[in-house]
Amino acid sequence: MKTIFILTSGGDAPGMNAAVRAVAKVAAAAGVRTVGVLDGYDGLMDGKWKDLTQPGESGLAVIPELDSAGSLGGTLIGSARSARFRTVEGRREAIARLHDAAGLIVVGGDGSLTGAHLLSKECELPILGIPASIDNDIGCTATAIGVDTALNTIVESCDRICDTAISHRRAFVVEVMGRHSGYLAMASAIAAGADAVLFREQAGSEEDIVSTVSKAIRAAFDSEVGKRRVLILKAEGVDIPCTRLVRRVEETLSPVLPGVEIRATVLGHLVRGGRPSFQDRMVAARLGRAAVAALLRGERDQMVGWQKATQSGLPTEDPSVYRYPLAQVLAETKALLDGTSPVTKWRVKMMSEMSGVLGL
Repeated sequence: MKTIFILTSGGDAPGMNAAVRAVAKVAAAAGVRTVGVLDGYDGLMDGKWKDLTQPGESGLAVIPELDSAGSLGGTLIGSARSARFRTVEGRREAIARLHDAAGLIVVGGDGSLTGAHLLSKECELPILGIPASIDNDIGCTATAIGVDTALNTIVESCDRICDTAISHRRAFVVEVMGRHSGYLAMASAIAAGADAVLFREQAGSEEDIVSTVSKAIRAAFDSEVGKRRVLILKAEGVDIPCTRLVRRVEETLSPVLPGVEIRATVLGHLVRGGRPSFQDRMVAARLGRAAVAALLRGERDQMVGWQKATQSGLPTEDPSVYRYPLAQVLAETKALLDGTSPVTKWRVKMMSEMSGVLGL
């Protein structure tokens, strides 16, 4: 019987379980066994895995544990970042474990897909990637598993914070995840009605950042405007700690707004958790289906992406899912993060144009 291996790697993202469930169900329908690799690439090298399918009355079926886990956040089969897998020796161990496999599916972000690409270059095994990253920082896909849920979590948290801010006429600086990409801060700032947003791609100095926040708070609390709350969204990639930023802004504003109250809230890993949204479950399921179909056809060294991100995307059975060579995905991901991608340039341009709108 053919066997597909699947692993989740890097930072967890809501919807990873839905992707694993979809892969196991689609494979079972085709009479193919699915094995989940435990704890990412480390588990692959160590031979730690778990059967995700089992014999049923009319063929294979997914295990009950996976069937119920599909609606949960995190990842049932575990995730990790592996330094050992970055070595040639480590990848040789992994290849030896996969000698009788029909293929491998890797669910994860930039580092995970880089590992899949390296493995593809060093063996003939069909290997497919599925993008999962709450930061939406993967090339050749309009979204990644986990993005929508993370945004919903941020917006709901900001709504709650604004309830108390209005009660006490306070300003809040809310830091969200996004070390290398400011997408979460940008998108949630618009949805939550923030007064300003700070993200790494702006490349401003600390003085510029303090000035931006100070002006937003002063404008909002101007006696003629009369706002009762100010919300500033900050990506963690902005190189000034949230508490330091608040302290410096208070020092700047105290002569003109005596008694102004500013609070710092770091959402941190709260953004990673929670049950996946409808969109993340739906995208995960459809990417999983396309990945299995491509792998069983013998496709290799590719990623399935959501919607056609570039003209070079190869079609799949799903009109919203396209296949891209992993080398192209990684190159576009690098461009997204270093600012040379047209997508990143558009995001920064749009937010620059919105800067005069957010505080109104």
